[in-house]
Amino acid sequence: MNKIITLLVIINILNANDTIQPVSLSEQNQMRGVSYHSGCPISLDDLRLVSVKYLGFDGRIHIGVLQVNKIIADEVVLIFDELYDIKYPVKQIAPIGKYKGSDYDSIEADNTSAFNCRFATGNKRYSLHAHGRAIDINPIENPYVFSNGRTSHKASIRFLNRFQQANTPESKAILTKDSDAVKIFKKYGWRWGGDWATKDYQHFEKSQ
Repeated sequence: MNKIITLLVIINILNANDTIQPVSLSEQNQMRGVSYHSGCPISLDDLRLVSVKYLGFDGRIHIGVLQVNKIIADEVVLIFDELYDIKYPVKQIAPIGKYKGSDYDSIEADNTSAFNCRFATGNKRYSLHAHGRAIDINPIENPYVFSNGRTSHKASIRFLNRFQQANTPESKAILTKDSDAVKIFKKYGWRWGGDWATKDYQHFEKSQ
């Protein structure tokens, strides 16, 4: 009987709609000094926790959480619904706090994340991640590429070639201008870092 009940609970979770919740006071306290700092351009009250269903690299269904600006929360739900529908694989999705606010460590874990109160790469201007208006997806397979053609992460080197190399989840996760996943984001008015002169293939942002 217990196994049946457990199975029903799992089924209900997987069939449930994606949820949007405010960041609780306890969660806010955990974020302070980690992914949120004094001077951040957005209030913690303006963030939302968005639970999304995704197809993992292991071929199983998972639930992940993204911290995003409340203005785009509903849109993020729709985007990830569509990514799931096209079976776009995602390694994992977790708030950057899991990695103590370290963008480098999050990338090393191939973690998809959104809010992080940090400056944009290479300057002292706040990134749109600090506004809760950017998402980095499968960052190992979709690296930030410096002007010299290099990447900071050893595991990303083989993905500097932007062609799908095999019928594997890692290969299917590679984002190009022709990828259905990229087209889904653009349909909702998001910009993709893969279109920029300095390539940031993992990065999507919605400035307004």
